[in-house]
Amino acid sequence: MSAVPLTSSPEQPVPVRTVARAMADWIGRLGRVWVEGQVTEVSRRGGQPRCFFVLRDTAADMSLQVSCPRQLVDDLQPPLADGTRVVVWLKPDFWVGRGQLSMTAYDVRPVGVGALLARLEQLRATLAAEGLFAAERKRPLPFLPTRVGLVTGRESAAERDVVDNARRRWPGVAFAIENVAVQGPYAAAEVIAAIGRLDAESSVDVIVVARGGGSVEDLLPFSDEALVRAVASCVTPVVTAIGHETDSPLVDYVADRRGSTPTDAAKLVVPDVSEESQRIRQLRARAHRHLAGRVDAEAQRLAALVSRPSIADPSGLLDRYAADVTAVRDRSRRAAMGCVGAAAADLAHLAGQVAALSPKATLDRGYAVVQRDDGAVVRDPADVATNERLDVRVAAGRFAVTVAEAG
Repeated sequence: MSAVPLTSSPEQPVPVRTVARAMADWIGRLGRVWVEGQVTEVSRRGGQPRCFFVLRDTAADMSLQVSCPRQLVDDLQPPLADGTRVVVWLKPDFWVGRGQLSMTAYDVRPVGVGALLARLEQLRATLAAEGLFAAERKRPLPFLPTRVGLVTGRESAAERDVVDNARRRWPGVAFAIENVAVQGPYAAAEVIAAIGRLDAESSVDVIVVARGGGSVEDLLPFSDEALVRAVASCVTPVVTAIGHETDSPLVDYVADRRGSTPTDAAKLVVPDVSEESQRIRQLRARAHRHLAGRVDAEAQRLAALVSRPSIADPSGLLDRYAADVTAVRDRSRRAAMGCVGAAAADLAHLAGQVAALSPKATLDRGYAVVQRDDGAVVRDPADVATNERLDVRVAAGRFAVTVAEAG
């Protein structure tokens, strides 16, 4: 579908009727279309042949004012009511005279449970493909939150279950409670706004979204795409407890933790003071046993060290070593004296041999040694000459002689 743009300028403006007719022409070309949405503000005026309702987009803040024949609405089963999901065959029109856009419905068909579930499954697959349900996106819950944000219906059983069970487990827990509509056409928007306010409060450490059981249609606001995306964008961890354990609205998939019931959600967000006290006592007892065991082991080790002879009687050990040193010293002395005695005997023996072989012993027997001036021993008479002076050595000394006649 194409449209011819209007030509205008400050000097040549177009009349209002021209713009209105162009808008009517453009809108009229759209024809009849099938539109899905959620019905709100159904108005049936007495005696009027037409009725009106607002068709709201659940994933965006957009709506259309729709009119249709009253008989068309009266014939619907179940009756058309606020919050009903419908598929409408409508045609947009622009009334030139009044400059008003209107939507005229020619057929209205409530969306059955089976169709709703199929659409929810399709939406679930789309959101999962975007990674909104991925496990790595889940944030850990604080061990002991300073303040718990609670989004629930006013004076509902879900609110009592969460608050009473949480305070029974940890009496000092504080709550920031946002009471909102938990079913109907405005439920999703109110829950989104409440979550946004709690997420903006720095004192709130965790947010709980709780609602009691209900039909598939009653729980539809908690499968609203805008609500799912709002929970996914929260900085504060979110815990959901919607319906019964078998109910699985889409907001459960994107929440950081899911409680099967509001009571279970209370157990998830705050610890049990009695359980924690018991755990502390167990840890203290375990630490005491561990330390006592270490002390006993070290005491036994110290006793074993003290009982050793080197520690128990260090002087006795020194005395034993001193006796060993004395024995070694005496043995060394005896060995040395033995060596000296053996060496003395050997020396005496050698001295006797030397004395026996000494020329002096020969002289003592009456022999003499005759030497020339140069010290050479005379062995042959032919070796001397007449008048040669010789030196004669005898046992008692020496004297000089002169050769009277050489032989």
